[in-house]
Amino acid sequence: MAHEELTRASEELRAAAEAADGEERERLDRQADQFAELAERGTDHGRLARHENALREIKAASGEDVVGHIEAAMDAITAYRETLEGV
Repeated sequence: MAHEELTRASEELRAAAEAADGEERERLDRQADQFAELAERGTDHGRLARHENALREIKAASGEDVVGHIEAAMDAITAYRETLEGV
């Protein structure tokens, strides 16, 4: 099921948050929570694009341990987006 990819993204972001500190950790926790919700109900390209932009911003300011998890989450998001119609 495609929603499993969003669950995987949430799990990777939770792992990234555990490897992060301070504001970065809080932002990643919020992203993980939001992806857990999206996994239950689904979403569209526009909302995912906004999340991807936020994740790119966090990734740019993150250490190596965190970056690996963010990249894995983004791979899962891409896999989910491939199941959506439209853009």
